[in-house]
Amino acid sequence: MQTNQYGEVVLDEQDLCDLVLQGRGLESLKHVIVNPAVDLESLIHVLEDPGALVTWTFPADNSQSVPDYDALQQQNWHMPEQYRDMDIAEHVLALCQTDAELQRAGHELMLYQERGLFDLLRYLTYLVDVMRDNQVIWGVGRGSSVASYVLYLLGVHRINSMFYDLDIGEFLR
Repeated sequence: MQTNQYGEVVLDEQDLCDLVLQGRGLESLKHVIVNPAVDLESLIHVLEDPGALVTWTFPADNSQSVPDYDALQQQNWHMPEQYRDMDIAEHVLALCQTDAELQRAGHELMLYQERGLFDLLRYLTYLVDVMRDNQVIWGVGRGSSVASYVLYLLGVHRINSMFYDLDIGEFLR
């Protein structure tokens, strides 16, 4: 597998065959990016009915700038409606237990909102819930993200930035 300049995984013929032969089935191929050099007709014998379930897409137009591409992709968060429609600020503030926590979380939420990152917080909430439900273990925390008390409240990391007096400015530069 390779990635293109936008960070998308681009599959070649071998990758597609591997996915099917590993038992992932056609469901895992609903939306994949296929290297334009792949002769899709030659793969028909591997796939049971490619037209029924598979939507083939090709790599993004290289004339599009990376920031424009990112902005377009951020409009398409793939998560259940309950997360997409949730009031993330209300959810985060409900996790606070003291006035100091409310103040810190409120301040950070304003910074996230100014940067248009509420959808990211909703998605991270969904991701953490899925990992918990499936008993997936993830790291304690990494890099400047541990400076965010909101991410701590959501369970993205386990470093209490208020306890260690970490400045949110280290994360949201």
